[in-house]
Amino acid sequence: MDHSTSQPTADAAAAAAGRRVSIPAIKVACSNCNLRELCMPLGLNNDELERIDEVVATRRKVKRGGLLFHNGEKFTALYAIRTGFFKPCIATEDGRDQVTGFQMAGEIIGLDGIVGDHHTCDAVALEDAEVCVMPFDRIEELSREVNALQRHMHKIMSREIVREHGVMLLLGSMRAEERLAAFLLNLVQRLHARGFSQSELILRMTREEIGSYLGLKLETVSRTFSKFVDEGIVEVKQRHVRIVDTAALRRIVNPQVCHCPGRPFQPHILPQSMLYSMLAPDATGLYSPFRSHSAGSRRAARRAAPDSG
Repeated sequence: MDHSTSQPTADAAAAAAGRRVSIPAIKVACSNCNLRELCMPLGLNNDELERIDEVVATRRKVKRGGLLFHNGEKFTALYAIRTGFFKPCIATEDGRDQVTGFQMAGEIIGLDGIVGDHHTCDAVALEDAEVCVMPFDRIEELSREVNALQRHMHKIMSREIVREHGVMLLLGSMRAEERLAAFLLNLVQRLHARGFSQSELILRMTREEIGSYLGLKLETVSRTFSKFVDEGIVEVKQRHVRIVDTAALRRIVNPQVCHCPGRPFQPHILPQSMLYSMLAPDATGLYSPFRSHSAGSRRAARRAAPDSG
C-alpha cells in the first residue's frame, strides 16, 4: 500500500515548510488510467473519453506534508487523486487544525471551492501523493455537452449532502466506540474497492488526526482502540490494523433494538441504506464514504453531543 514517489530535495524542503509544491505538467490520459472507473463516469464512448483526456491534461505531485491547495486560495480546478492520502483541514480561531475528512486514490478533492470561488480549507498530503488536475471551467463546459459527465458531477455533489447527514448522525448521537467502528469500516471498505485487503489496513493518519475528525480526544481514540483489541475485534501494531471480527464492528455501529433491563436503549438504529450511505461506497462499490463537510455543521453537532470520552 506504499504510494511513495520520489521528488527533488527542494520540493521536500518546500513541503516541510507547508508550502504548495509546484511540479511541471505531465500529459495524462484518463482513457488509459486504471483508476478511471473510480473517478470518471461509466459508459463513455471513445470520443467522449478523448474529450475528457483533453481537459484532464496535467498531473501534480505533492510531497508528504505539502499543500495541494490552501484556505483562501482562488478556486480553479478539481483534483482526482491518483496515489496517496490527503486530509482537508480548517484552522480554528485558537490555532488548532480541525480535520474534515480523509481522501484516497480515486476520489475527487477540491469541491469546497465551488460555492465561493475560493477554497475554504487546506488540503494536506499525508504521504507522497499525485493528483490529476481538472480545470473547473473546462469541466463545466464539457459537462454541457457530455450528459454522462454532467450526471456524474451531480452525483458527486449529491453525495456531499448524503455524507453531511451521515456525519451529523455520527457526531450528534454516536458514542466513541460507534464512531471509531464506523471509521474503520469506512476506511477498509474504500480500500477494498481499490483492490486492497478486506480486513487489513495501514493507517496513514495519526490517532490525533482520527480524533480531530471524529470529535474525540486523543486519549479516547487510544482507549477505544485498546478496548477493541481486548474484545478480540481488531489487532493493532502501531499503524497496522487487522480487523478480526467485522460483524462485531457492524453490530457496534448498528446494534439491535433492546429494551432489556440494565441495557440502555439505542435510539439511532440505522436502516441498512443509511448505514451504507455513511460508511461504504455507492451501489457500484466504487466511491468514497462520508468525508468533507462544513465546519459549522460539525460545531453544531459537537454542541449537541460532547466528546464521549
